This record gives sequence, C-alpha cells and structure tokens, in this order.
Amino acid sequence: MAYIFVHGLGQNAFSWQKTIEYIDMDTQQVVSPDLFSLLEGSKVDYHNLYHHFFDYCESFNGPVQLCGLSLGAILSLNYAIDRPEKVNSLILVAAQYTMPRFLLSVQNGIFQILPNSMFQKMGLPKKDVIQLTSSMKKLDFSRQLSDISCPTLILCGEKDKPNRKAAEQLSSLINGAKLEIIKQAGHEANVDNPEGLAEIIKIFWNQTASSPF
Repeated sequence: MAYIFVHGLGQNAFSWQKTIEYIDMDTQQVVSPDLFSLLEGSKVDYHNLYHHFFDYCESFNGPVQLCGLSLGAILSLNYAIDRPEKVNSLILVAAQYTMPRFLLSVQNGIFQILPNSMFQKMGLPKKDVIQLTSSMKKLDFSRQLSDISCPTLILCGEKDKPNRKAAEQLSSLINGAKLEIIKQAGHEANVDNPEGLAEIIKIFWNQTASSPF
C-alpha cells in the first residue's frame, strides 16, 4: 500500500521530508510527488493538475493512503470523492472544500505586484501561479462530501485562522471524520511543526485497519 504525501502551493516534495522522517515509516511505502512536475508541460490550471494527479494515484496497485496540505489537500479530497474504493484513509491539512473566492482574488492581486523571484521556490513562474489559483475559484465539493467513506482526519494549525472554520465544517460534513488542531503551527504545519504533525498522523494510521507500524 502506498502512503502519498501531497504538498501545497509554495512547497515542493521535500516539504514533507521531516514529517516522514519523524513518522519513521518503511520508505518503500512512502511517496511525495512534485505536483508541478506531473504536469509535463501541460497548461497550468486545476483541471490539468488534477487529471495528472488522478493518473499518478491510479498508477499504484491497490488502495492508497492520502495526506495532503492546502492545494495537496484539495487534490486529495477531490480524488477521494471520485475514487472512494481506492482511498484507504484520508488526511486533510489546512483544507478548503469550497473556495473562498474573495480571498483568492485578494491573493492574486498581491501576487501581481510581487517580483518573479518570489515564485521560484514554487516551481512555477508567477503567471502560472496566478492562472492556477484563478482556475480554482469555482471549486465546490460541498455536495459530494457524503461520498467519502474512508477514515478521515481533518487537521489545522492552531495559528491558521483562515482555514479553521473550514476544518471544523469538514469534520462535521464528512461522516466519521475527526478534527485535531496542530499546536505550534500555522498554515504550513509540515514545516512549522513536523514532529507534532507526525505524531498525530502516526496515531491516526495506527487506528486504521492497515497500519505501517
């Protein structure tokens, strides 16, 4: 069984490295894809990114365990809705299930005035980042959350105020979902407190039927 850690916008595959090390898993079971490398020259928008992420998850034999943060959480949520029989468990960190259009517009306005050099660590040029976030404005999974049947853990950093409400709502809308707040962490919990995040993930996976520990 594959354990897939999916990074957020502004991150890369290595953003999960310390968390994975603290979990101390069999590395043969763990993958952390670089999302934007999956695009392979395709137009940068949510539809194309999800299409390639979907194919990536499908490439694994048997079920998968998904753990995504922010953009990675949205992609993971989308896949769990489309392929409930494929996802054994789901962890969503700093997730949104219906996009806050006003905040995305404000964010894109800020992006417009930032220098291109600020976007280098994202692995995308500025115009592609803006194109991607703009393409996400109409995403709304609220009517499909009941389709998720796997064990689900909703996480949010204690300092991540913009995503706290969505986390609480997700935990009540997904059947059987659990909510936990990550101490000493903001939006990028896998960077802010990888050890604390790892401990929460490890406990959750130990409670699921298929555990790597």
